[in-house]
Amino acid sequence: MATVNFLYRSTRENANLVARLLFSYNDKNVVLGANTEYKVDADYWNTNHVPDKKTKKIKGTKDGTITTKRFEVNTELKKINDHIITAFDLVNPENVTKEWLQTQIDYYYNPPIEIEDELLPTELIKYFDYFMEQKKTEISNGTYKKYNVSKSLLKRYQKTVIQTILIENVNEKFKKDFEKYCITKNYAPNTISKDLRTIKTVCNHAKYNGLKTSHQLDSIKTPQHKTEKIYLSFEDLTKIENIDKRRLNDNYDNAKDWLIISCYTGQRISDFMRFDKSMIRTEKNRQGELKPFIEFTQVKTDKLMTVALHPKVIDILSKRNGDFPKVISDPKYNLFIKQVCRIAGLTEIIKGSILVDLNKETEPDPKKKTVKNEAKQYRKEIGFYPKWELICSHIGRKSFASNFYGTIPTTYLINVTGHSTEALFLSYIGKSNKDLAMELTNYF
Repeated sequence: MATVNFLYRSTRENANLVARLLFSYNDKNVVLGANTEYKVDADYWNTNHVPDKKTKKIKGTKDGTITTKRFEVNTELKKINDHIITAFDLVNPENVTKEWLQTQIDYYYNPPIEIEDELLPTELIKYFDYFMEQKKTEISNGTYKKYNVSKSLLKRYQKTVIQTILIENVNEKFKKDFEKYCITKNYAPNTISKDLRTIKTVCNHAKYNGLKTSHQLDSIKTPQHKTEKIYLSFEDLTKIENIDKRRLNDNYDNAKDWLIISCYTGQRISDFMRFDKSMIRTEKNRQGELKPFIEFTQVKTDKLMTVALHPKVIDILSKRNGDFPKVISDPKYNLFIKQVCRIAGLTEIIKGSILVDLNKETEPDPKKKTVKNEAKQYRKEIGFYPKWELICSHIGRKSFASNFYGTIPTTYLINVTGHSTEALFLSYIGKSNKDLAMELTNYF
């Protein structure tokens, strides 16, 4: 049996409530949280909904008297509660995730418009186009591009099968055949799982709109496979910081500073490459000292962030007269930081994956006609490479989380990285139950 409760999880005076879904599945207690659009005042919530720790009673109420405001709040929360529980009862608990919960809450406020079945395409690829058009204004450009990549892969797979793939054909057989095709094309296991999750999302959208789907749809598993967790250790960062300036041109020196900033702020390139001195604020700490921090809104999550500036970042700003380094494009940044790490001597051979251009031929065929503007296709190739070859823009975020884990409370780290749960954060840095048990011995 599932239950829903509501929490006030903000330091602001007025904020949206968080809905928390609790249920048991396979002898495990599951707790998921998602944001609602219902706002209340912190003072009101603490007075009317949070029991006093000593008396266990709600403060400010008299002998069962319910104020108009409290009646309104309870009525709205009951509606949200009933909506979530009704949706939960219709699905397999195995498929209930934080994303599923957020989707149900979104549907509560913006229910899909009921459309006659005959007006909707039943072919998977055609419905994929409809789905993307519907979601275009709701998702980020990055998510839209990822959907487009999945659709392109699906279209290539469609050409290899005899019949047109319908939405109701997405079942266990489809999954196995799709996986076989992707494996022959050298797709990584996690990439295959990601694309299957996207296809399931499209099919569930169709199901919600009344189209027929396979009874096996909810049971299709898309596991996350373990990958190598590569990051820059503090030792690596020291080597990068101590590079002889004479060995770096202006572009490399600029990229080096951005790399250090990313490793000490824990942000994505879409965010840190927008940093500007106008975003910097100062506040007094407990000792009365003025400390700088930066405020910005994350591109991917649209979340307002406040991140303290590490002394390493402050040193870079001081070197540049209070300014951040020059903005550069993502491809150039990825290219430059590889060379910076190579110059720093990060040549240790480790396991990882690099992108390989499948269109690049070692011995070009003179008889083969060159197609202008032919789309390049890349695959991740797993192997053993010098560490510098495996460096990309995401390394800063990964390094921040990995380096400071265990020395800074996880709650603070999650607040900086923006992960929604501690479980996701630990998975992100590759901490297993055994790792956590070994770290606990340090406290013992």
